[in-house]
Amino acid sequence: MTHIPRTLLAACTALALVTPALAAGDATKGENEFKKCRSCHSITKPDGTDVVKGGKIGPNLYGVIGRTAGSTDFAYSDLMKEAGTKGLVWDEAELVPYLADPAAFLRGKASEATGSSKMSFKLAKGGEDIAAYLASVAQK
Repeated sequence: MTHIPRTLLAACTALALVTPALAAGDATKGENEFKKCRSCHSITKPDGTDVVKGGKIGPNLYGVIGRTAGSTDFAYSDLMKEAGTKGLVWDEAELVPYLADPAAFLRGKASEATGSSKMSFKLAKGGEDIAAYLASVAQK
C-alpha cells in the first residue's frame, strides 16, 4: 500500500473545495427537455438548416455555447447586452443558473443596467441537460 504524504492529501482536498463543481448534463435528455424551449427558440445552422424548428420570439440558439451574451442580431434586453459587454460568454456552467432564473442571473452579471431579462421562463430542473444538448448541437 502506498503512503500518500499528508501535505499532498491536504493540497488535493483544498483544491477540491475551491474548484467549482460542474454537473455534467445528459445531451440526450436535454434534447427532450428542449421541447419546453422551442415555442420561443429555434436552433438553425448558419446555412439555414433547422436542427430544431421553433419560435422566433427568442434568439436562435445554434452556437450559443461559446458565444458572447447578447452578441447576435436579436433585440436583447439591456441587462443581457451589458452582461456580454462585461465578458459573459455562454458555457454550460453559466447557462445552467441563467435557465433557473434569467433575471436574477443577469442582474448579478450586469450591475449598471436596469430592467429584466426578456426570458421570463424559469427552468427549475434539467438545465444541465439542456446546456449539454446545446453544446452538442453545434457539432451536428
